[in-house]
Amino acid sequence: MSQTSVLYDAPGPRAVRRARIGTAVAVLAFLGLAVLVVLRLADRGQFDADLWNPWINPSDDTFSQVWTLVGRGLAATLIAASLAIVLSLLVGVLLGVARMMLGRGWRVPVVAWIELFRGLPVVVTIVFVWRAMVEIGIDVSVLPGEPALWYLVIGLTLYNSVIIAEILRAGVGSLPSGQREAALAVGLTNGQAMRSILLPQAFRVMLPALISQLVVVLKDTSLVAVIGLGYLELLRRGNQISQNLDNPIQSLLIVGAIFILINYGLSKLAEYVERRMGRASGSTAQVGSAVGGA
Repeated sequence: MSQTSVLYDAPGPRAVRRARIGTAVAVLAFLGLAVLVVLRLADRGQFDADLWNPWINPSDDTFSQVWTLVGRGLAATLIAASLAIVLSLLVGVLLGVARMMLGRGWRVPVVAWIELFRGLPVVVTIVFVWRAMVEIGIDVSVLPGEPALWYLVIGLTLYNSVIIAEILRAGVGSLPSGQREAALAVGLTNGQAMRSILLPQAFRVMLPALISQLVVVLKDTSLVAVIGLGYLELLRRGNQISQNLDNPIQSLLIVGAIFILINYGLSKLAEYVERRMGRASGSTAQVGSAVGGA
């Protein structure tokens, strides 16, 4: 019996045939919808060269200006995403470790904090940070960059750090409980066992989910354009360009393609790191076996 059939009943010939028919119908429906959209756009002149030339024709007078603005917007997006990712990782690890190691009385406010920001939409968190800091009078002008940058970064950090904390807790929870018990048996404290044994393994386990969350951070930087803050990241620059050139479909399609390429690159980087770590773990296991056999 195959291993997959242990988890679920293997589909029979009729089920396979129905699945193939359903897939074919779905693909045909998608292709039909795509053709309909393309024809409708063509009827409205959305494929005219004048709308695309500022983006794809280097001889166009506005080509260099458009891509200069895109470069500035992309730099602003990457700056905000990098700051939010670093802070989210730091705060998320602290929250995750605190939730796992603190006593019941101290753990309650940590759990409440995590559940609060897990339940809030990220755009609400960003707006709350913005309005709260303005109303309270917290001055972020002493920090490098625009105030809107820090409203965005702090909002993203509050939201994503609690998600990372839960990913970390799940990664530690997936490890065999005997590892912690063995660490305590040889004289390590709870903190030493967590830092030296459990966390390094948990990071390897949770790497795919962690990279996926970092991709979400990058995409969520575009929310600053939705709520109207003055930070000119990639989507905001794309909106400016589309308003000046009166080509919103073309501009947003290319901005969307840039986001897709960046996120695709991050996904491939995650796969590469995961393969490298898997090979490293396998090599370590082989060395350990050889030493044990000797």
